[in-house]
Amino acid sequence: KFFINIKNTSEVIMKFTFNHFNFNVLDLEKSMKFYEEALGLKEVKRKEAEDGSFVIVYLGDGKTNFSLELTWMKGRTEPYDLGEQEFHLAMAADNYDEAFKKHEQMGCIEYINEKMGIYFIVDPDGYWVEVIRG
Repeated sequence: KFFINIKNTSEVIMKFTFNHFNFNVLDLEKSMKFYEEALGLKEVKRKEAEDGSFVIVYLGDGKTNFSLELTWMKGRTEPYDLGEQEFHLAMAADNYDEAFKKHEQMGCIEYINEKMGIYFIVDPDGYWVEVIRG
């Protein structure tokens, strides 16, 4: 019989790195403003459909190559179904206490787990972002 060790083959030939995570949004400008104010994320790349049917904006933290992709679809007016919010993006804050104060002032804290030392903020479309100590 002939066997191929897929695990070893993939480790030698392919390497994967995180690149981006997508949130679909109803109001692109409002979402971009939220992510810049709340987390300091800024636009690093943009793709626009020639027919104007969608705009994709990638936001970066200026430190890593990972980005948050915000996708806006023309004509979409109903909120996206986010299910039970079992998925989320996580961001590490270098000054957790100050970040918490800022998010508290913004009124965007959705859930706090003091035991674990984490909290979640919610964006304009209802997506949760976990904030951890960096």
